[in-house]
Amino acid sequence: MKSKQTKTKATTKPQPHKPHKSDLPGPDVHGLRELPGLQVDGYSLQLRDKDGFVGDQASQTAFRELLERWRKRRRKAGKDPLGRSHSRDLSKKELDRALQEKKASEAADVMHGAIEEFAEELAFVIQRFMRQPSWRKVQRIVVGGGFPESDVGERAILQAGAILEDMGLHVQLGRLSHNVDDGGLIGWVHLTPPAMLKKHDAILAVDIGGTNVRCGIVKTRHRRAPDFSLAEVVRREKWHHADEGPNRGGMVEHIADMLEDMVVHSERKKIRLAPFIGIGCPGLIRQDGSIARGAQNLPGDWESEAFHLPSALWRRMPMMDSGATLVLMHNDAVVQGLSELPFMRDVRHWGVLTIGTGLGNASFTNRG
Repeated sequence: MKSKQTKTKATTKPQPHKPHKSDLPGPDVHGLRELPGLQVDGYSLQLRDKDGFVGDQASQTAFRELLERWRKRRRKAGKDPLGRSHSRDLSKKELDRALQEKKASEAADVMHGAIEEFAEELAFVIQRFMRQPSWRKVQRIVVGGGFPESDVGERAILQAGAILEDMGLHVQLGRLSHNVDDGGLIGWVHLTPPAMLKKHDAILAVDIGGTNVRCGIVKTRHRRAPDFSLAEVVRREKWHHADEGPNRGGMVEHIADMLEDMVVHSERKKIRLAPFIGIGCPGLIRQDGSIARGAQNLPGDWESEAFHLPSALWRRMPMMDSGATLVLMHNDAVVQGLSELPFMRDVRHWGVLTIGTGLGNASFTNRG
């Protein structure tokens, strides 16, 4: 575990802690699979077919490419009803507006065609997942990521659910209970050592995606709801890093700055932060906190043996409280799934799909 002795200053911006090499403790236990009452059966599955990774066919990136193909066919027959901008540059609001605009029936037709085709792809991917041992018994799938927060995404998920029923796969599809930007932060309350929460109100959490980074303060509210069903993000910052094109080192520095700002805000608002930071990141996370595979949508080589994100952020972090600061990392889909744990007690086997730049996935079994 990464630990250090710390004490907070309330009047000035905290300075990064620069530990001596001898201060650094031994390996952490990241990517936990066994939790009280819950088992993580699998995550970051990478199934392949002749065209590459199966999951890539059901990502938000794939939907934009599919929509562009529909528009190109329409251009050959006449004018593109969605204008000149490439589909990847259209905002979710613009796509939703095109879907709902009655006067622009041609635009709505293009959108409906793309949605229906994407729903078929999503159903196909789910079918492939449910053939895997870790997914075979899944009864309910929660869909998170950026895609479902739009009308376009919601319609695609509803259609995929209907297609699955027609295929004879009786699995429920639903959306995250929380705001999509919050789920990947709230899930960390279930991974924080309980002893760290006794005298504290909140934790720091980071959710790293291929397009955005979210950083926030999560109030656990564990005294009012021991199952963390009332946990809430009380402050959040979202950085659209894809537009800035930073390298790996630049991303680490920016994330550290975001965390420092959260510490300063907590001091001002008298929020008692636990000495804990949770980092959700794409890919398969080893026990030592390195990334084995699956981080291809992030800039630079995040799978390098010479790169260890928890240590890199730990070295940059300001002093927090008077205890040992613990920095843990897990897969982002697992963390987002854990935010739903209090609401999944009526099923034994369940999963999560996060439709963003890529397709994240995780499956769980409730025990006890």
